[in-house]
Amino acid sequence: MPSDPRRLPSAGDRPRVVVIGGGPGGYEAALTAARHGAETVLVEERGIGGAAVITDVVPSKTLIATADVLDLVAGSQQLGIRDADNGTAPTAHSLNVDLAAVNARVRELAAAQSADIRASLADAGVRVVDGTGRLDGPDRVEVLDADGALRESLEADVLLLAVGARPRELDSAPCDGERILNWTQLYDLEQLPEHLIVVGSGVTGAEFASAYRALGSEVTLVSSREKVLPGTDAEAADVLEDAFARRGVTVRSRSRAATARRTEGGVVVTLTSGEEITGSHVLMALGGIPWTADLGLEGAGVRVRESGHIETDRVSRTSVRGVYAAGDCTGVYPLASVAAMQGRIAMHHALGDAVSPLISAQVSSAIFTSPEIAVVGVSEQEVLGGEAAGEVMVQRLDTNPRAKMQGITEGFVKLIVRPGSHTVIGAVVVAPRASELILPYTLAVAHRLTAEQVAGTFTVYPSLTGSLAEVARQRALAPES
Repeated sequence: MPSDPRRLPSAGDRPRVVVIGGGPGGYEAALTAARHGAETVLVEERGIGGAAVITDVVPSKTLIATADVLDLVAGSQQLGIRDADNGTAPTAHSLNVDLAAVNARVRELAAAQSADIRASLADAGVRVVDGTGRLDGPDRVEVLDADGALRESLEADVLLLAVGARPRELDSAPCDGERILNWTQLYDLEQLPEHLIVVGSGVTGAEFASAYRALGSEVTLVSSREKVLPGTDAEAADVLEDAFARRGVTVRSRSRAATARRTEGGVVVTLTSGEEITGSHVLMALGGIPWTADLGLEGAGVRVRESGHIETDRVSRTSVRGVYAAGDCTGVYPLASVAAMQGRIAMHHALGDAVSPLISAQVSSAIFTSPEIAVVGVSEQEVLGGEAAGEVMVQRLDTNPRAKMQGITEGFVKLIVRPGSHTVIGAVVVAPRASELILPYTLAVAHRLTAEQVAGTFTVYPSLTGSLAEVARQRALAPES
């Protein structure tokens, strides 16, 4: 990677920054550059906010919010809640969902968030150009209109590429937006799928399997692995599989989809074993492919990996001086938070600020299933595999008084500390709102707090956060081995 950024204009001249892509990596970079006084242009073809706001994170988590309410009602029998008319206990079938209304709300919220970001860019002085950006060498961007005609040409002292990724599809199962769907096409459905087949048991597949089962669909999850969520904490995956079984999600492990085809009233997914699964709809959740083809990378000298991802270092530099990249097109982490951090780091570095590089061990992430799974830092698998030295403590959530009050029976808190110093190096939380509960542990990892410091921090009683300190006391009060 180049050792320093491209030479910028002398004092008094505003550096020119061009950003291609309006997702979190792109708009955060543009905002950062504009606040540094740079003349900033952002080029976006699909809508400000990118996939994260328009077709991915915001829509999916809005849908999941509705599913969470239904899931909460379905599990509230033991809390003494009864139907006002007939006195029956609530079940998963007590309420119906109007999917057309849900998806209308999803689209409205996504559009509103996109508009808010566009307004923030305008307020910061960023010029937004609607069109397709591609490189014309290392310091120029061509903007094309919908017909492929040149709209304008932009010179740049600093370039940032944040073009994101698109859903991967099988040639033998082309998505039609009606019965065979990728995750961007779910929000046009007017009726709840009677039987949704989800192909892929990674984060996207698990989240939608969990959500649509709560909404009332029959769900079959086709997983090529032995367990769902490969690469995630094994105990967390076990809790989720138990939750799937209890809620009626059918998991077909060690199965791989070969084809999917429409029938008169639904779909048929054929496995590589020859077995057929019949449903009303199928969601292909097979990961993403970076939008880097036809971006002009080769002509500009920007190196890409075999997968199509742009090579970057920890301050988001590419192989070409003055050209940076952020977000899913880099393949670092497919997380909106990481994309945003990459974009900010890139602009701070390019414009001469002292900057801390992206530290992967401090990245926290969450899986929005029911229950949620959140992780940060070193994993137990890395400890068991000898990749990191650590001590692992676990506290089951059903021992927590607040969990008992709320009828929460599944989940746990796991803390990983360095032997000797007891510095917190990793954590897992499996619980409702684990995405919120992981923050104290992320702070502990980032600021090298010890188990003793976590254990000695006041928590509210009763609260789920009490278990975050309680598990740390296992190490703090235990004798050294």
